[in-house]
Amino acid sequence: MRTLLITGPGGSGRTTVAAATALKAAGRGAKVLVLSADRTDTLGAALGTPTGAAPTRLTPHLTAWRPDAAAGFRDDLAAFQDRASTVLDLLGASRLDPEEVTPLPGAEELTLLRALRDAALAETHDLLVVDLPPTPQALALLALPEELRRYLRRLLPPERQAARALRPVLGRLAGVPMPAEWLYETTARWDLELAAVQAVLADRATAVRLVAEPGPAGEEAVRDARLGLALRALPVELLVANRVLPEETADGGGPLARLVSQQRKTLETWGETRPVAHLGHDPRGEDDLTALAVPDVSARVPAVEWPVADRVAQDGVLVWHIPLPGAIRDDLDLVRRGDELVVTVGPFRRIVPLPSVLRRCTVDGAALRDGELRVRFAPDPAQWPQTR
Repeated sequence: MRTLLITGPGGSGRTTVAAATALKAAGRGAKVLVLSADRTDTLGAALGTPTGAAPTRLTPHLTAWRPDAAAGFRDDLAAFQDRASTVLDLLGASRLDPEEVTPLPGAEELTLLRALRDAALAETHDLLVVDLPPTPQALALLALPEELRRYLRRLLPPERQAARALRPVLGRLAGVPMPAEWLYETTARWDLELAAVQAVLADRATAVRLVAEPGPAGEEAVRDARLGLALRALPVELLVANRVLPEETADGGGPLARLVSQQRKTLETWGETRPVAHLGHDPRGEDDLTALAVPDVSARVPAVEWPVADRVAQDGVLVWHIPLPGAIRDDLDLVRRGDELVVTVGPFRRIVPLPSVLRRCTVDGAALRDGELRVRFAPDPAQWPQTR
């Protein structure tokens, strides 16, 4: 199954493009599920049919789903209270009624990730189109599974979970209460759920489609989005330039002529892109979405690779190539911490596990060239296999 993640700056029309993309693919015979977490149902407004917590069949091949974050949050809270009932009773805590609970910030994102996982595991569709939040929130959302799994491993390492049969003895020896069984079970369950989401995002059939309106603000947003996605090793399948005015609009001069000129310059800067014409009104319903003429979903997903080049024989180093298009040297920072490399570039940060071959090396330097970070590693004589 192909998974297409669609995002862009706020107000760029990404939800409309997501709806049009799903509708076009369904019209060509593919079984399509379009997924959104927008609580205001902009997806339903674009499609001309309300969407909700239950998947809704719109056409024989198109289904729309907007999972209910509030219901999911209430269910999770109720389950947590049941598992922690002993601790809550000891503390004299009063339980919350699920009906009085309002979802906390981040509930929509977690609900969308869970729905993404469920849809991928079901394998009942040929294409999954995901209407992500605006780019800054989308990048944080896409980073969430990896970051949360890392936190879980630090809080309850697997080796500590493996020794849980010894907890009663350790508790008596240490004189302190040990984590209850439900905590380990909950941690393991969360880790499995997050790993499933992470597998979908890392799948070679998953790609991102960026949507932006050409202009100075859109140009800057696209540059940041490409950089943030590259740091997460997520391939950008296509850049869609939305609401492009026709050239003849400039014939009358005035503000529209300046806008057309501005759009033309941005399109030249972007290079390869697919323009979608401005309809003169907000698209609503099947006819308008069809008139947008969004590009087809490509059968080929661009590969994103972070190769390690072996230059030990020539230069005595291995070089890790990390593509970071648009990165600026002054905004780049690297820190080696154990078996991880902390990469900070502009507003983005990622803690990346080192490939196994580089864990036996020391960092020898780094350089940023042509949108690619090249980190040099020198073999550590104390750990590197000796040749005879």
